[in-house]
Amino acid sequence: MTVSLKADIHVILLDVEGTTTHLDFVCKVLFPFARAHLREFLAEQGGSEQVRKDFAVLCHQHAEDKTGGLDPPPLLGSPAELDSMVRYVNWLMDRDSKATGLKSLQGKIWELGYQRGELLAHVFPDVPVALMRWRDRQKEVCIFSSGSVLAQKQLFAHTVAGDLTSYIGEYFDTNIGNKRSPQSYKRIAEELQHRPGSVVFISDTTEELDAAQQAGVETILCIRPGNRSQPMDRYSVIHIFDEILRV
Repeated sequence: MTVSLKADIHVILLDVEGTTTHLDFVCKVLFPFARAHLREFLAEQGGSEQVRKDFAVLCHQHAEDKTGGLDPPPLLGSPAELDSMVRYVNWLMDRDSKATGLKSLQGKIWELGYQRGELLAHVFPDVPVALMRWRDRQKEVCIFSSGSVLAQKQLFAHTVAGDLTSYIGEYFDTNIGNKRSPQSYKRIAEELQHRPGSVVFISDTTEELDAAQQAGVETILCIRPGNRSQPMDRYSVIHIFDEILRV
């Protein structure tokens, strides 16, 4: 199956999990790594300015969770004690939360893992080739993921294919908005100084594609090994990036 990009597409916006990278790397490697190293990281780095900022965001999130009736574990002390923060962060991870504070904290833990050589990121074999091809054709490649910008940069800097960050122009996370909100894609287009119709978003999740389409962004559904089943009748479908025809 092949998909032809319109000639006026200037930006290729990529999801990560299930699009450039196997779901198993995120679910079975990154998430367990963050959980296993959480207490150690907070004990060692909890006094740093950046981690204190994450704590502040997490405390605000905790208040929202309580107000929303989600019954999170209590945060004790002011600032929150280590044990209670560990319990709350683990609770968020159990819920697969996309909370900005959680994603920022996870990104910092993963950064240490990459720096220590304990993590090496998966990308599908067609990804580096496509990134080079798109750069040669003067397309701007950007990333939009629920993982923090730090986590995105570290992943693409430490892949099995080497450092791929030179092929990527900008990174966007939940600070720009929810991936299932049309406003997020409008803001991304504005940030990039392009109209939405000159952006194509490639993702493995139709709810995200629905939001992008409502914003006027072009869309492609990516079906990779191990991905969750998605309705395939509403979008152009690819299985590898090579199926996106050159323009």
